[in-house]
Amino acid sequence: MSWTITGYVVYLAVTVPLTIWVATTLARNGRVFLADVFGGDEGLADAVNRLLVVGFYLLNLGFVMLYLRSGGAHGLEDVFDTLSVKIGVVMLTLGILHFLNVYVFNRLRRRSRMEQMYRPPAPPLPPYPAPTPPVARRA
Repeated sequence: MSWTITGYVVYLAVTVPLTIWVATTLARNGRVFLADVFGGDEGLADAVNRLLVVGFYLLNLGFVMLYLRSGGAHGLEDVFDTLSVKIGVVMLTLGILHFLNVYVFNRLRRRSRMEQMYRPPAPPLPPYPAPTPPVARRA
């Protein structure tokens, strides 16, 4: 087996489980945050959480696959050099996407809270009408 193939195998053996671990960790720990963003609607928070996980997998695993190709490794030193750069870029990409998601949902949460704070109070209910006396019947 050539050094390039060895590099591919090691790269995929590190980056795919890393992507899966990050996605499951974000989904598990982000559920409470999303429930707060969506005003306690846990059904909506769970649905959005699942959609985010699917999008996360598609985006990151697609990036991992596109970034798989290398110029070829001629020795063990080349394999380590290439792997360190590739795995580092994948980890930075995962981190940037995580912070971008947190930023967007924090903005949504902040906007929702501001709308709740500045919502005008509901007008008072009209008073109940006085009960009308029963009408007397003529015989």
